Amino acid sequence: MTSTLRSTWVTTAVHPDQPDAALLLREYMTEMVVRYHRRPARPGEVDAALAEMPSDDLAHPTGVLLLAHHGADLAGCAGLRWWPDWAEMTRVFIRPAHRGAGGGAALLAALEQRARAAGVDRIRLDTRNDLVEARALYARHGYVEIPAYSQGPYAEHWFENRLC
Repeated sequence: MTSTLRSTWVTTAVHPDQPDAALLLREYMTEMVVRYHRRPARPGEVDAALAEMPSDDLAHPTGVLLLAHHGADLAGCAGLRWWPDWAEMTRVFIRPAHRGAGGGAALLAALEQRARAAGVDRIRLDTRNDLVEARALYARHGYVEIPAYSQGPYAEHWFENRLC
């Protein structure tokens, strides 16, 4: 299923091991490592982070991974993991050259559409203190902070959006 959003954004579901998906997931994790440590990534550090937090469950039947194209450019990704009564958003990433052009909003809308189609009534996520842009994006789109629902080592804020 492909969705066209915000006129120039197109999202497509792919398997996480597809080459474009693997490339974007590596870029996402590189940014997470760099921002967390406030320094360039060291050799092997991104590979270790990818192994610590794999994305292979972002495929049917346990989840979905969306790639976003802005025009002809591969521009971002985001995923959902399915839980019995809700979905967990993860791996939201827009390449720096495409930030500020509506890609985050397009990915959130596409994920919410997928969640509704799957019969899910809410999406949850966790994020870190340093990801202030992400927290602002979620708040702008109706996600509210909730008590902790996970114990991840990097989880410092938890959000939920009811898809009523």
